[in-house]
Amino acid sequence: MTSRPVAALRQAQGPDTTWAVHAAGVGKVFPTKTGEVVALTEVELEVAAGEFVSLIGPSGCGKSTLLRLIADLDQATTGTLEIFGKPAKRARIDQDYGIAFQQSGLLPWRTVAANIGLPLELHGTGKAERATRVAELAELVGLSDFVDRYPDQLSGGMQQRVAIARALAARPKLLLMDEPFGALDEMTRERLQSELTRIAGETSAAVVFVTHSIPEAVFLSDRVVVMSPRPGRITDVIETGLGDRRDEALRESPAFFDRVTAVREALHGSPVARASES
Repeated sequence: MTSRPVAALRQAQGPDTTWAVHAAGVGKVFPTKTGEVVALTEVELEVAAGEFVSLIGPSGCGKSTLLRLIADLDQATTGTLEIFGKPAKRARIDQDYGIAFQQSGLLPWRTVAANIGLPLELHGTGKAERATRVAELAELVGLSDFVDRYPDQLSGGMQQRVAIARALAARPKLLLMDEPFGALDEMTRERLQSELTRIAGETSAAVVFVTHSIPEAVFLSDRVVVMSPRPGRITDVIETGLGDRRDEALRESPAFFDRVTAVREALHGSPVARASES
């Protein structure tokens, strides 16, 4: 597996660094019929190029809202948010990131292959190269036998796998993922977790990943960002310190269970042991 020395990478960041994601004082307020709802408050977050960061917290804490702000699917009420040094809107227009959210968002009139290949079409990738890449991704997500099907002929879990493949198609510098494995069976979920870490390592893509699963967050991430109940804010950041190899043996290691415990305690407001102190 390709090495991702993220700790060294973050230490090398200087005042002129262009972060993959840089949020400063970000807040989001939603107006409702019964008054304003403060979803996020004073969020400070930096994600380095090539870093895998998971957001975890109780339901309603604003994890998905923060991801939507990064993706420019909504706009912050306060603070500033930059993607590779650009405003989120500019980064969206420049297609600097791929997205896989809870809902697959597939185009119903396009086949599985055509949905996966859509970002490549938008990037002007040639037909032969596009077909090769689509075949690779279809195999990766276990849908090689379904490339000619349409979304309404697939189960919900299969539709989500197509969406994951589509997000990876153009090898973006940043992946934004909102519980993309939630609808998958456990075996497929674990296989795709392993494949995602490999892909992120090989492409040096940064990943911001929303999940409710503590083991998933620990297995995937260089850092796990813990958020509070609404109004959502970052209460803890835990470096996993698990090294570059993310394989099945890691899931049974004492270090893995230690980090899972650390994240669980952080979610419950208890002191945690930092990876740097392990």
